[in-house]
Amino acid sequence: MAVLYFGREEPHPAQELVVCLFLSIRINSSRVFVGSIPNPSNTFSTPYGISVDPISNTIYVVSRDSYRIMSFKSIWSNGTVVLGGINGSGPNRTQLPVPYGVHFDYISNSLLVSLRDANAVIRYVLDADSYTHVAGNINGSAGATSTSLNEPSNLTMDPMGHIYVVDTRNSRIQFFDHDRSDGVTIAGFSGLGNNNATALNAPRAVRLDTQLNLYVADTNHHRIQKFLRY
Repeated sequence: MAVLYFGREEPHPAQELVVCLFLSIRINSSRVFVGSIPNPSNTFSTPYGISVDPISNTIYVVSRDSYRIMSFKSIWSNGTVVLGGINGSGPNRTQLPVPYGVHFDYISNSLLVSLRDANAVIRYVLDADSYTHVAGNINGSAGATSTSLNEPSNLTMDPMGHIYVVDTRNSRIQFFDHDRSDGVTIAGFSGLGNNNATALNAPRAVRLDTQLNLYVADTNHHRIQKFLRY
């Protein structure tokens, strides 16, 4: 069941809800938290996703156009390249073809990362030499089957380890059970939908509440959709 949570069916320029998953740039006495400071270890090229280790408070940031994930141990620390840095396909930890979303899994001490150009989700255990494939076609091709993705842009995970992937170009949310590569569509459907309550149009972000209800940034419909627990 979907509920229109925020937004308008036809957005007005002065009232359109702008929904962003963004690096929460903390402004403290006019000081930038991280980014835009002339220091290579603190700069980003199109930051696109963020996740926080709830135990250590380490912040993980997707720097999309520099093809890397960076970590920050404290508010004013220099960043460390955790994963990526060189555009390209392959399981090597320096290869990350256009990352979009990131989620820190504190149970396995790993990062789940959605890769737009590889049409895939990967898992990287911190300090490992390589990452593993989780979802999407292993050859990187786009598709609309239960084992395929088409430009995944964001993801999250529930306490049981289930993964929720925003399959943007398929206009759907895919649910992946523990270590399974075949997903179940739990919101939207493959292809651009119409404007009814169950349709999505190029969604970009997803989050869960404490009751595991799903909130989706339904980007091209200019609204936030709430889907009751799957």
